[in-house]
Amino acid sequence: MSKTQLFDLDGKIALVSGASRGIGEAIARLLAQQGAHVIVASRKLEGCAQVADAIVAEGGKATAMACHIGEMEQITRLFSRIREEFGRLDILVNNAATNPQFANVLDTDLGAFQKTVDVNIRGYFFMSVEAGKLMRDNNGGSIINVASINGVSPGLFQGIYSITKAAVINMTKVFAKECAGFGIRCNALLPGLTDTRFASALVKNEAILKTALAHIPLRRVADPAEMAGAVLYLASDASSYTTGTALNVDGGFLS
Repeated sequence: MSKTQLFDLDGKIALVSGASRGIGEAIARLLAQQGAHVIVASRKLEGCAQVADAIVAEGGKATAMACHIGEMEQITRLFSRIREEFGRLDILVNNAATNPQFANVLDTDLGAFQKTVDVNIRGYFFMSVEAGKLMRDNNGGSIINVASINGVSPGLFQGIYSITKAAVINMTKVFAKECAGFGIRCNALLPGLTDTRFASALVKNEAILKTALAHIPLRRVADPAEMAGAVLYLASDASSYTTGTALNVDGGFLS
């Protein structure tokens, strides 16, 4: 098998949540460039459509579908449509996440707590369950959970977010162990500080950024596209014997 074939996704159906911008958009674009038909999902259909249209304009295949993974009925509706339109799913990238609070853990708001858990844990879990059922029926697939370095080393004033990302890392191991017999692999990506709107509170604050960069050996913030290559590896046959792992893409922060 050649190097090109190892990363070839031709004929694969891939679902990327939170794909209307940032890391999710970069992942969706790269998977499409490698031949996958990408289902671009996020809360707002308009943003999904813009990314899907751009992929198609570049010669790729993409379909926009709205889904707020914090709402169980929307997950059910999404997978009903995937079954109807595609009849299969080969790749799931759980990327959509939320972090509505930046405060001391003692000041955690109950509403922010519940929202973060609903999206980052419950959403990832049931997206994986529904995807896993489709993959089981099709003799295999790859689930990639976008976690965070915060799941290993909690971010200051990001308590509940960090806790949920730690849960995602363990969830990844659970699905890897229990779904391996169905030919389903499950791995996690742990991004470091990345220049996205999601991380703008950190990246745009000069004092916070200076402190953060002091702990990153590469001394810079990542571009979203730098996360996509790792996901391509985990989605493709190049990682056929890789499951249950957490891949750090963090400029050396956790080293």
